[in-house]
Amino acid sequence: MRAGEPPLEPTDSQRSRETPGPTITQNPPRVIAVIVTYNRRELLLEALAAVRAQQRSPDAVIVIDNASADGTAAAVRDKFGAVRLVELDTNYGGAGGFAYGMAHALADGADLIWAMDDDTIPEPGALAALLAARQAYRGRAPAIIASAVRWTDGRPHPMNTPRAKPLASAAERTAAATCGCVPIRSASFVSVLVDAAECRRRGLPQADFFLWNDDFEFTTRLLRGNIGLLSGDSVVVHKTKTFGSTNVDPGERFFYEVRNKIWTLRASSLGPAERVLYTGATLRRWLRTYAAASDRRALRECLRRGLVAGVRTRPRPNEQVLPGFGPDVVAPGAAR
Repeated sequence: MRAGEPPLEPTDSQRSRETPGPTITQNPPRVIAVIVTYNRRELLLEALAAVRAQQRSPDAVIVIDNASADGTAAAVRDKFGAVRLVELDTNYGGAGGFAYGMAHALADGADLIWAMDDDTIPEPGALAALLAARQAYRGRAPAIIASAVRWTDGRPHPMNTPRAKPLASAAERTAAATCGCVPIRSASFVSVLVDAAECRRRGLPQADFFLWNDDFEFTTRLLRGNIGLLSGDSVVVHKTKTFGSTNVDPGERFFYEVRNKIWTLRASSLGPAERVLYTGATLRRWLRTYAAASDRRALRECLRRGLVAGVRTRPRPNEQVLPGFGPDVVAPGAAR
């Protein structure tokens, strides 16, 4: 979704329930929540309390702490002793954190991975609604199901909102509507339920992205030829400091937006027609970002460096980026 567009939500007709089709045989699936955090202790504690209060709790919770310096690790140990806390000695960004976290979840036998940022506060029925949509969907199991994202005042949040599938067929839209969902082509790490078997087949998030577009690359890769859904019944609050999209004066982070988007557009996760559509959308986004920037000279330099890095380099394998990262948790040959 682009800034200024109406929020992506199921319509009333799409929310209507029909007689469920064949159920998914795994009963019950092992769900492991993965939360990545960096210097947001109070928000993380709020997120963990919300995860613990779920109507259907995850079977395990993994927190990846990206070398926080605000007492995050001690607070988690003190208040949430059952949480598996992984403390990294360096900040590897959201991309590295989710690569580590999902690797741990796969090694622990997860059937489904519920990924979220530390500023994501799920409502009590969020996980149950994701699982209900997965159970009700007619056909092969969705690879990804995302939650509807709200801001603190209840408005649909334009930041990190799942993107509707641009070339979805009528049959795909109808199938999604039977479980109150709409088809999507990508999602973010603001509450997304990932099929672990598909993650094993197609690989983990790429740690070298560090931040920005890591979730876009990961979810488009998993959804190439697969089913992705947005559940309007699964709601989370995204507690960002301000209401708005990520294209508002990003500063030095714009380098990662440019480099990582080029990496993604050069990869095989998008089809030819999709690559044209997303390239056009990216250029429009960058123009809006430049127009809104307070320091356009700095943004131009980020653009230049990002273009050079995106064209001349490729993301390194996770084993080269993350110390001690083991290759045994993903299928041989999978992109890592």
